[in-house]
Amino acid sequence: MPIAPATLLLLLFLAGPIGYCVYIAFTDMQLTGQTSASFVGFDNFRRAFADAGFRNAVVLTLVFTLISSILGQNTLGLALAALMRRGSKTVRSVTGAIVISAWVLPEIVAGFLLYTFFSKEGTLNALLDWLHLPVQNWLYTLPILAVSFANVWRGTAFSMLVYSAALSEIPKEVTESAEVDGAGGWQRLWRITLPMIRRSIGTNLMLNTLQTLSVFGLIWAMTRGGPGNRSQTLPVFMYDQAFNKSLIGYGTAVALLLLLVGALFSVVYLRLMREEV
Repeated sequence: MPIAPATLLLLLFLAGPIGYCVYIAFTDMQLTGQTSASFVGFDNFRRAFADAGFRNAVVLTLVFTLISSILGQNTLGLALAALMRRGSKTVRSVTGAIVISAWVLPEIVAGFLLYTFFSKEGTLNALLDWLHLPVQNWLYTLPILAVSFANVWRGTAFSMLVYSAALSEIPKEVTESAEVDGAGGWQRLWRITLPMIRRSIGTNLMLNTLQTLSVFGLIWAMTRGGPGNRSQTLPVFMYDQAFNKSLIGYGTAVALLLLLVGALFSVVYLRLMREEV
């Protein structure tokens, strides 16, 4: 069969590691101090739901996703796409280059750049001090907001590109007719633009959410999940349990639960994207 080699490669490099991770999640495997792993059933999952640190990580992950993906990247990306559509060629080129330059940076590099921006002696406090406004250590007082805004800065370019393509497909005759009929800017946006790009909005939200749920390097470079555990999202919590505390079985169980959270978000978005009957 022509697809046999591709199927074999998928089973070997995708299904195989996933299956092995599922197996590890049901064991007490550790990195150190253990000669062999034992099957423990659902103990790791029961431990997770009883762990206050895990519940804190779930809440912070949802806050991080809501602020930086659903509200931040999605809304700002749509606004930039709409403004660039009305701007001159020079404005579109400059704005696109600035926004996309943040997107193409490696996550760890972006994390260090934003660390220097939000740190106590960083650029943000220097600007606030120049404006005679109060300064603070943002990575200590508001760590989850700092990493959320950092993710908005880095990831908005993707939403901007998606919405730029979607808006370019709206016939100009439709918006011009609505404008002639007396529809204002907000009415055209709410009653014409958003309904016509509804599927693009759903696709963008789903892809952005799944990407945001897996953000690790950005948070690790900026706060390492701290101070304490006040910016410890699920990927950071998973890493801490699996590699800092050597609990590979428990950490892998958390990874599967994170995969389940992503699947739930995907199901919701796919249902919202269905054509109305």
